[in-house]
Amino acid sequence: MEMNLSGRVVLITGAARGIGAATVRAFAKEGAWVAAVDRDARSGEALAKSVDKMVFFEADLDDPKACEQAVLSTVRQFRAIDVLVNNAGSNDAVSLDAPPEKFLESIRRNLLHVYAVTHHAREHLAKARGAIVNVSSKVAETGQGHTSGYAAAKGAINALTREWALALGPQGVRVNAVVPAECDTDQYQRWFNQQPDPAAARAAVARLVPLGGRLTRPEEIADAIVFLASGRAAHVTGQLLHVDGGYTHLDRAATGGGASWS
Repeated sequence: MEMNLSGRVVLITGAARGIGAATVRAFAKEGAWVAAVDRDARSGEALAKSVDKMVFFEADLDDPKACEQAVLSTVRQFRAIDVLVNNAGSNDAVSLDAPPEKFLESIRRNLLHVYAVTHHAREHLAKARGAIVNVSSKVAETGQGHTSGYAAAKGAINALTREWALALGPQGVRVNAVVPAECDTDQYQRWFNQQPDPAAARAAVARLVPLGGRLTRPEEIADAIVFLASGRAAHVTGQLLHVDGGYTHLDRAATGGGASWS
């Protein structure tokens, strides 16, 4: 399927590993130019060596000035921004037990950069009549019980997706979000490795996913992001697309006793 992305410029945050790296590869495969932004210089530079049409910019997006610089560097390199993918963020497990200052720090880490990068990129996106794809999380809808900061940030991202779809719609900019649930990233694997029996912990989570009883692959999230950014989704805006094997919305009876649809 032709996605009409050849020659387009895509700015991706949190791009060095996991879903971000898979998204870099997916856009590059479609012929797009990619500006990949991440604080992890080692992983980002390694990715750049393996992907054509990609430039890596090291940046700590906790700093609003770094967010502005990421946009400026992208435009300086490519003279445009057609697509923005707000992917940076991590589940930092800041729970209700944490002091308010830690909650605010979590919000800053997981939300402020989404606003700041979009704020600085908006005129370029409007000029291109482009697209924004935000990466949210099922935690915004299901809760998790021990991650108040992350849940609040991702809930805000869902709300901003619809707010910005209205705000930028008159300029022809579409805004959507992809909502993963249990995705097979290196970050998640680190959590599994911290458990007494990593293999059993991984299997227990996989069994909760109705479709196939497995974790979602980063490449599957990336494909959804590419679709929403492409001309094939030309009349799609303000939507939250769940790519999760049915985890978020389907009855847990579907996975009772370890059964799943395979």
